[in-house]
Amino acid sequence: MATTDTATDNPVTLTEGAAKEITDIVNQQVEAGELEADKVYLRVGVKGGGCSGFSYMLDLIQEEPADSDEVFEEKGIRVVADMKSLLYLGGVQIDFKDEVMGRGFVFNNPNATSTCGCGSSFTA
Repeated sequence: MATTDTATDNPVTLTEGAAKEITDIVNQQVEAGELEADKVYLRVGVKGGGCSGFSYMLDLIQEEPADSDEVFEEKGIRVVADMKSLLYLGGVQIDFKDEVMGRGFVFNNPNATSTCGCGSSFTA
C-alpha cells in the first residue's frame, strides 16, 4: 500500500465543508456503535455506470487497505483509493453542498470531459 504524507501530494482533496460532513458522519456512526474510530477510512473510487459512463463512489470502511491501494490523509481523514480509480480521480476536489435544492457531496473533477446534470457521474 502506497502512502502519501503531504496534502500537496494528495491525488484527491477535500474542502473544509466535505471534511466536516465526513467527520460528523463518522462521529455519529461511532456513537451508534457502527464504526470504530481508529479503524475508519474513506474509500473514494469510480465504477462504470451512471448516465455519463462513470459513477463516483464514497464509502466509510474499516477493512485494512489492499497493498495496491493508495492511502493518504486529508484534513484529518484517512482516505484510500485503488490505483485504477486514481487514473480518473487525480486532482479531484470533493466538496459538500447544503442548499435549498438539495445536499450532498460534489466532485470537482478536472479529468471529466462531461458530467451529468446530477453531478454523480462523468465521462473521461
